[in-house]
Amino acid sequence: MSEHIAKNVALLVIDMQQALLSGAYRETEVVEVVNEVSRRVRAAGAPVFFVQHNHSSFAPMMQGAIGWQIHASMERQPADRLLEKEASDAFYGTDLEEQLRAVSVRELIITGLQTEFCVDATCRAALSRDFDVVLVADGHTTGNSHLSAEAIIEHHNNTLANIAHPSAHLRVLRADEISVEKC
Repeated sequence: MSEHIAKNVALLVIDMQQALLSGAYRETEVVEVVNEVSRRVRAAGAPVFFVQHNHSSFAPMMQGAIGWQIHASMERQPADRLLEKEASDAFYGTDLEEQLRAVSVRELIITGLQTEFCVDATCRAALSRDFDVVLVADGHTTGNSHLSAEAIIEHHNNTLANIAHPSAHLRVLRADEISVEKC
């Protein structure tokens, strides 16, 4: 059963870059999910934003490095917007909020890397700016650290689904549960 996502939606594809995606947990499956959701969002006439992290000290993720490039398996289209950031939160120090408000976006579908850093920070920042959020449960990933990647993803899917906010909502849905209304 799919859940209907209203008009005025945008997709954020966070940090699907060479240095982060290569070797991430369920790399191939997550790429397929993100590409499929991207196709559905575009078909509905909604914007797709690729967010690209410019790291200040980790050489493989510094602007211009091979690892900094959007991963070749991503189906990025010419009409997709590209937003560069320097913090985990895609809103911090960028004009993301202004770009979203300019096209009347009220709800964000969020995918990408890394679950416990940029995906988490951006979900929370979006809520703080009164955007409704749909985190694609099978459309974000990370690598192993002090916990397994699988445990990190499961923890964030459960935690973020229950985050409190008085007016905005965060839902965690699998890609096959998402249906986007034509704009």
